[in-house]
Amino acid sequence: MQGLIKSLIGPIVMGMGVSEADFDTYLSQCMGYVYGVLIVLIAFIVVLIAAQKLKKPARGFVRGTAVVACVGIIALIANLVCFGPMRSTLSTFMNAPSVELSDDTVAQSRETVKKVGEEGFVLLENDGTLPLAADTKNLNVFGWASTNPIYGGTGSGSSDASMNTGILEGLAEAGYTTNEELSTMYKEYKAERGGAAGAAAISSQSWNLPEPTADAYTDEMIQNAKDFSDTAVIVISRSGGEGADLPRDMNALIKGTYGNDERAASVAPKSYNYYSGVYENNGKTDDFDKGEHYLQLSNPEEDMIDMVCKNFNKVVLVVNANNPMELGWVKDHKQIGAVIYAPGPGVTGFTGLGEIISGAVNPSGRTVDTFVKDLTKTPTANNFGCFTYNNVKDLQEKVLAADTAYEGVFSFVNYVEGIYVGYKFYETAAEEGLIKYNDYVQYPFGYGLSYTEFDQKIKNFKADGDTVTFDVDVTNTGKVAGKDVVEVYFTPPYNNGGIEKASVNLVQFEKTQILDPGATETVSFSIPKEDMASYDSGIKIKEGGYILEAGEYEISVRANSHKVIDSKKFTEKKDIEYTGDNKRSSDLVTATNQFQEYSEGTFTKLSRKDGFANYEEATAAPSKDAYKMSKEIRAEVEPITAGTYDPTTLDNADDQAPTLGADNGKTLFEMVGKEYDDPDWDPLLDQLSFEDMALMINLGGWQTAAVPSVGKVATADCDGPAGLNNFITGAYGTSYPGEIVMAQTWNKALLEEIGKSMSKEYVEASNFGWYGPAMNTHRNAFAGRNFEYYSEDGVLAGYCAAAEINGAKDSLVYPYIKHFALNDQETNRCAFLMTFADEQAIREIYLKPFEMAVKAYEGKALAVMSSFNFIGTRPSTANGNLLNNVLRDEWGFVGMVETDYDGSYGFMYSDHGVRNGNDLMLGFASAPTNQFTDQNATALNAMRTACKNIMYTVVNSGYYTGVESDPAKAPDKMVTTFRNVDLGIGAILILLEALLIRSFLKRRKQQA
Repeated sequence: MQGLIKSLIGPIVMGMGVSEADFDTYLSQCMGYVYGVLIVLIAFIVVLIAAQKLKKPARGFVRGTAVVACVGIIALIANLVCFGPMRSTLSTFMNAPSVELSDDTVAQSRETVKKVGEEGFVLLENDGTLPLAADTKNLNVFGWASTNPIYGGTGSGSSDASMNTGILEGLAEAGYTTNEELSTMYKEYKAERGGAAGAAAISSQSWNLPEPTADAYTDEMIQNAKDFSDTAVIVISRSGGEGADLPRDMNALIKGTYGNDERAASVAPKSYNYYSGVYENNGKTDDFDKGEHYLQLSNPEEDMIDMVCKNFNKVVLVVNANNPMELGWVKDHKQIGAVIYAPGPGVTGFTGLGEIISGAVNPSGRTVDTFVKDLTKTPTANNFGCFTYNNVKDLQEKVLAADTAYEGVFSFVNYVEGIYVGYKFYETAAEEGLIKYNDYVQYPFGYGLSYTEFDQKIKNFKADGDTVTFDVDVTNTGKVAGKDVVEVYFTPPYNNGGIEKASVNLVQFEKTQILDPGATETVSFSIPKEDMASYDSGIKIKEGGYILEAGEYEISVRANSHKVIDSKKFTEKKDIEYTGDNKRSSDLVTATNQFQEYSEGTFTKLSRKDGFANYEEATAAPSKDAYKMSKEIRAEVEPITAGTYDPTTLDNADDQAPTLGADNGKTLFEMVGKEYDDPDWDPLLDQLSFEDMALMINLGGWQTAAVPSVGKVATADCDGPAGLNNFITGAYGTSYPGEIVMAQTWNKALLEEIGKSMSKEYVEASNFGWYGPAMNTHRNAFAGRNFEYYSEDGVLAGYCAAAEINGAKDSLVYPYIKHFALNDQETNRCAFLMTFADEQAIREIYLKPFEMAVKAYEGKALAVMSSFNFIGTRPSTANGNLLNNVLRDEWGFVGMVETDYDGSYGFMYSDHGVRNGNDLMLGFASAPTNQFTDQNATALNAMRTACKNIMYTVVNSGYYTGVESDPAKAPDKMVTTFRNVDLGIGAILILLEALLIRSFLKRRKQQA
């Protein structure tokens, strides 16, 4: 019976975002009621049959009464289900307010997004082609993507694109007329991209590139295009999104063999394929040659570009890709005079594209990643993707036998490159002589062209004491007005074989206002020297810690990571160790090793020593032995696999159990404005029962639960980084750009404006929990979710995130900064993905944006979303070193931590999480791994702390702060709705029964 019901309604429910494990548990909880309905129906049928033996009018009376009784009992059972196991979930739906954003708020969002397009698109090449001459009004726009551009990505970073301004519309707004014959041909060739691209679905990415073949362009069409205009615009697009990394062998993908390589050969069960995605392009299999990847041109694209360049001498290329593509081929086409990099820009971003092409806007965007000529030769190329252990069949069987959504593998990824991520590798490797820079890098990090020229000069440089201060005079030396970016980098002293250091490191930046020709703006900087300290995992500081080593430091302002404009130097005479009482001023406690013991791994880590002498060894693919899980790793992992986790082993016999279920008359509303350590929290928390705490912790799927005992109302949380997007409540807002475009503005003030504008939409939707912004690292260009993250550089990402969340604080929205931490690939993300990295890399690269965001946040409370992956052998969802020692104790975070989606993957135990600083489970409270079985004092105290963190965050949000009365006293729409419906049904049934009785008595009297 349960299987039948699941087959009938399961696809619908799971399509709404509920995991299979949660659906199975809900179904199990409701089966008793289902059987009750079946018993009632069987009894009803029996009564109908038995009534056949009765004479009229008794027969009709019994049948009618049976119908009334059956409907009444089923209505009663429905109430028991809805106010029993389904109450919290239904309450979220039914109590959600209707959302209709005001015209002013939407207009503000659209204007903000337009600014992001204007400042976030990057001019990569320009030989004077742009801006186009004023008398150029007609444009031939080539490329199927011109009619179906990428506006964002898929998954939590997706948004409704139905009202978005497309590329053709953006050009029209700038005053251009485009060749309708071309556009019509593309639309008729394929109307939509297909698959999941551009939608929220993450079950299957679409890698479709439906570019027409050369024969689609008839001689007549090309001649008509030449007659229409001498200028051509080519559009190339690439998507990306949650759930899958970009394909690195498109030919194999098209043929259906992608993923069947040696690295995946050990996967069990065999039906599991780590790759997710489809390619449907009219049945063609030759769009890509063998071994070509998604970030290269397809063969039809190559043919189209060749055709355009043979027929037009004035060509502008628009690269509408969420991930930096290989663009070396641009140099082979002299007709391409300008290149604009325009990742998914949201609702109105493409308006900025037209303005840049016309010259109404002077481009000021800068790259946030290094564009390399060959993506298969990066330091991470061999250690990104699918790596699965092949000697753990028994562990796999244990988890598969449990009631989980386990994906069937135990996997790992080695961060072999250490701190040398992106430009930090290429700049340092070039300085050390390992590479010739121009052979590898096409466009540096922080690179972007303008229609004017600028000069930057450092003045008033001082490096006394603990701070470096200086001014930078920025002068527009060109002929048109524009904005410039001041990029500040530092070069630390490096001792061969000592603490690893990159030769170039971004430390600060600012963007100028619009400067007219000849105008100068002075930008001032004050940089703590501790911001230039390195993390020592144990070379000089045994227990680990930050150190500013003695030697010469260079501060430079650069046009990009490679081109120095001006520089100054200072010298530190002796090492400064930030240890003991001499902690960094931004820390609450001294930083020490928290991960090294279990995260470092046994692989060779890339080192600058002797000019990167170990480069080939360190960056090679894992050896065959690496696929065998060691006894040490197994000893750590096995106790937290499904079916074997024992919470009692973590109990402390000295802990004192808290008070439960007290009647103190306190409500959460009374805690508005009170600090986290206010003593009034204790009597409120004493009112919580064990069941209250379990519910509050476990029911976190796009919500937090209502808990009447403390007057806590249900709240709505929703995705995401690209704007209001709540499929639970049906609240959808303006489509914001991907965070890569936001970061490409290099404009902190604009990022703050994004936070302000976006949060106003959350407020109007009565939704104060925001699953964003996201700030993981672009470790590899093929990471599917890079569009949703800011940059390859943690400092740039940190400043962007801090500005965005501070922009939201006045709206009393609590952002969940995510995904904490090292969630830098989608492949195997839920398959026990053990991420091995040195503590120096963890802290300097991957934790850096989170650290900066937490420390710079000026609001009352914040939230964090932990990540699916493990750090070394410990899951991020239950890593006390990460969530308590570093996040709370060291950085001073106050608020709640929530998991990423709690899909019952075999390691996300609620008990394990709360004992280690993870407060809320992003799920629906019903997976077996959610159940709290230990009511020892240790467990109860951990649950109590988790509930306090949740309530502290909620009470400092717009749900409670700034309201006139206790929201818990507001009418419950669900209760009101059911009461009215029940009263209506009851009245009808009573009336029907009265009529039945009246009819029965009347007919019996007539017979008498």
